[in-house]
Amino acid sequence: MEKAVAIKYTEDLPAPFILAKGKGTIAKVIKRIAQENNIEIMYLPDLAESLIEIDAGSFIPAEYYKIIAEILIFVRDL
Repeated sequence: MEKAVAIKYTEDLPAPFILAKGKGTIAKVIKRIAQENNIEIMYLPDLAESLIEIDAGSFIPAEYYKIIAEILIFVRDL
């Protein structure tokens, strides 16, 4: 089943957080909205599988900081 997790980070927050998440139709809507707004989409199914279990609005757990930081740096540099 298709999954999507949208992550947001701003410097005034202590950590990135789950902005939106979903499976199936909701995942497709999240991806469509990202595409329409020129937001980078990365295909990382293992990470999505882990993050989909976290409630929307929650900060990313510390064990994911390194990978999320690498993703945010990569996207920033595009």
